[in-house]
Amino acid sequence: MIIGILKEDSPERRVALLPESVSVLIKMMAEVQVESGAGTGAYVPDEAYQSAGAGICSRNELFENATLLIGINPPSVEEIARMKPGTILLSVLNPFFNKTVVTNLAKREVTSFSLDVIPRTSRAQSMDILSSMATVAGYKAVLTAANLLPKFFPMFMTAAGTITPAKVLILGAGVAGLQALATSRKLGAVVEVFDVRAAVKEEVVGLGGKFVEVEGAVDDKAAGGYAVEQSAEFKDRQARAIHDHALKSDVVICTAQIPGKRAPVLLRNETVRAMKPGSVVIDLAASTGGNCELTKNNELVEINGIRIFGNSAFPVDMPADASRMFGKNVINFLKLMISSKGELNLNWEDDLVKGTCVTHNGEVVNERVKSFVNS
Repeated sequence: MIIGILKEDSPERRVALLPESVSVLIKMMAEVQVESGAGTGAYVPDEAYQSAGAGICSRNELFENATLLIGINPPSVEEIARMKPGTILLSVLNPFFNKTVVTNLAKREVTSFSLDVIPRTSRAQSMDILSSMATVAGYKAVLTAANLLPKFFPMFMTAAGTITPAKVLILGAGVAGLQALATSRKLGAVVEVFDVRAAVKEEVVGLGGKFVEVEGAVDDKAAGGYAVEQSAEFKDRQARAIHDHALKSDVVICTAQIPGKRAPVLLRNETVRAMKPGSVVIDLAASTGGNCELTKNNELVEINGIRIFGNSAFPVDMPADASRMFGKNVINFLKLMISSKGELNLNWEDDLVKGTCVTHNGEVVNERVKSFVNS
């Protein structure tokens, strides 16, 4: 079996596997081919892959010869047409927002696995690319906010007097939100965190944050730890609470998302316009609509002196460690699919293999994705 590592299109700078992860596959008796220049954005030359035991080839050769293709971003429709029927693709398809990609993969009879739909179980934690990339995003969001904010994050005692610490409000206490909390605290900010899930209060307090609680939230245990849709009445109370806390904040970092749906609007137009001039909003949910009503994806906009930066791709700005974390997640998942002799072994009895598969034998097989595609 030949495993092919694809080079990502610009502006993506990450690579699915670094040489250290390729070495693991080589030890598993698999043959690995890497597209020339795949690691350039992460500062890894082709020679490093060759030293790890991989071959270097062109993209055309990968499509022609590889049994299993590994990438990060969804392929284009044109690239899918170049894949041989029976090819196996492992990447991040974001299938709930890429219906055309999913249907074309099925038509081409490509067996596709999307790591962003892997079941959220304790066994899958070592393969959870969403958590890995959210860690990077939460960290970079705070550093970006600190660069944009016209004041210090920490408190300073100076000859010119005391500089008060920045106040940060974080919307969403998932992995990205908690990392943003931890990083903000390390920089000396005072941090408040809002989340509809009361279960995360202990983690927030443990990291030095103050938990903003709004009574009446629905917390669905069947949602695997994710936030769920809330009632209109709760949303009104939520909006008032966020409004009051945002007006006192210097920085608002938005991280709240609901799998398969548009991001909930938590920071409304009127709230942003009432914030202090010089305040900063960083919206990590920009690619799915944004938590801030005024967010524009991949843009920095300024409204009444408040700067709003919509960026859901912060891991691209940390390609070395982001690629390292992504690659370790991929390797842990591949260990479920590759035998000790380097042969492909798709065990459909394994809940993680089955739950991560999106298309197989010309059909959409993931039940959640199938419902979306057929809707």
